Amino acid sequence: MNIYVFQALNGLGLGMIYFLLSVGLSIIFGLLGFVNFAHGALFLVGAYAAFFTNQATGSFALGLIASFVCVAGLGLVAERWLLRRTYKMSHEAQILVTVGLTFVLTEAVVYFFGPESQRVAPPESLSSVLMIGPYPIPSYRLFIVIVCGVIGVALWWLFERTMFGARVRAGNERPQMLKLLGTKVSRVYAIAFGLGTGLAGLAGGLAVPLRGADPSMGVEAIVIAFVVVVIGGMGSFSGPLVGGLIIGVTQSMMSAIWPEGARLAIFLLMVVVLLLMPKGLFGRA
Repeated sequence: MNIYVFQALNGLGLGMIYFLLSVGLSIIFGLLGFVNFAHGALFLVGAYAAFFTNQATGSFALGLIASFVCVAGLGLVAERWLLRRTYKMSHEAQILVTVGLTFVLTEAVVYFFGPESQRVAPPESLSSVLMIGPYPIPSYRLFIVIVCGVIGVALWWLFERTMFGARVRAGNERPQMLKLLGTKVSRVYAIAFGLGTGLAGLAGGLAVPLRGADPSMGVEAIVIAFVVVVIGGMGSFSGPLVGGLIIGVTQSMMSAIWPEGARLAIFLLMVVVLLLMPKGLFGRA
């Protein structure tokens, strides 16, 4: 029984990274109505930005900051000069454009950093193990839970309790009305898009000490992100949190029970949720 409790505790850290990754996708997909299949590639870029900054400066904190800032900036540039032109196109066109962007970003990472996996160790202050009762939990995973929890609360406040959040929601539902009120909708979309992509980059930076950085992690990330968003529900902020924790704990538990079935289990879970609750656990109509 102890091994399962230990795996469940470890799964919380993994689940919070999934939350950070998927809440950015939920912002872009659920609130802006844009299908961004390049989200996993942005997670990849964030991981390598953290790796490069950590190697150059020796600072893990600066690596995390760089993972957010670099990817948010990349997202703003891509939104302004490429993706904005696809907002009124069909979802199929959006998928083709963002899949193409995924290939470009992935090949750029391979060109500059090579195809080999790269590692970043957590700082010494987060390398210890803490005891929660009789159960050990790595300090770094607890750090992930705290950081992502704080970010989650800040995002909820931003989108549910501020004028900016109201403008983002209104821009998705009634953009013409928002224009009549004097708000520049394109600017609101750009900020929301940059924030969503920056969160994906930060998730990549946090994930590097757990699984390393390699060019294939972007594909894995986009699959997990969509599974979490589908289970939690699009356009919701509690949905990605609950969905991410469910997937993280499920994967961690299954790695102890049946390692070969860990990936299969999350897709079966998604199918069950879709059959019972097509909008997800907390999805909006």
